[in-house]
Amino acid sequence: METTLVQPAIAVLLSSAIAIRAFKRNSLNLSGAFLGFIVMFIHIAVNYRLGAMLLVFFFTSSKLTKVGVERKRSIDADFKEGGQRNWIQVLSNSGIATLLVLIAWMMTRSQDKCLDSKESQLLTSLIGGVIGHYSCSMGTHGRQSLGYLPVRRGTNGGVTKAGLLAAAAAGSIIGLTFVLIGFFTTRCAYDVALKQQLVIPISALAGLCGSVIDSLLGATLQFSGFCSVRNKVSSTLFEIIMTR
Repeated sequence: METTLVQPAIAVLLSSAIAIRAFKRNSLNLSGAFLGFIVMFIHIAVNYRLGAMLLVFFFTSSKLTKVGVERKRSIDADFKEGGQRNWIQVLSNSGIATLLVLIAWMMTRSQDKCLDSKESQLLTSLIGGVIGHYSCSMGTHGRQSLGYLPVRRGTNGGVTKAGLLAAAAAGSIIGLTFVLIGFFTTRCAYDVALKQQLVIPISALAGLCGSVIDSLLGATLQFSGFCSVRNKVSSTLFEIIMTR
């Protein structure tokens, strides 16, 4: 009984500390910190390796948000110090992955497993979905923060070679985390262990693809316009109309 409570207890303590710290540093607002605690708790309580991927994603993306902060402050009407992500942004970045984690838990009961489609195609797909989810999200953050490209005012979707490389590198960090933590939490047959290494280049590809898709959606579906009064780019049509 005590053993089964250790991991949830660690999850509560670690998730609480990180959520409070993120709130104090303005990385998350109150609603974001509350939902972030729940998401972190689920990941860590279910599987340390999946929890590690989430934490690497959170801390890395928070650091990337602070890159070029002066430029963002000067051109973005929606700029917030530290990011101040709300519950909607937390859900967007981790909602699908959290659902996959819960389904995986129902199959493994917190026992870490190697990726092996011969043993279980469904479990491999679920864990692969979690890896792909965070790799895509990391790739998007990497491109947005490190691959800045001046485009015509009021437009979205510009990309650079540096941004695409940053997206691939950021995605690979998730795969690298999965593989490295796996050395301590799983025992795989030699041939299966070798196949685990493929997660790293696949994660890099996922980061790149996620970034490109995000750019395409931004260029075709996301509205942004230039507010000549505030001299900033805004994603709110009403604000642009009212300041004219």
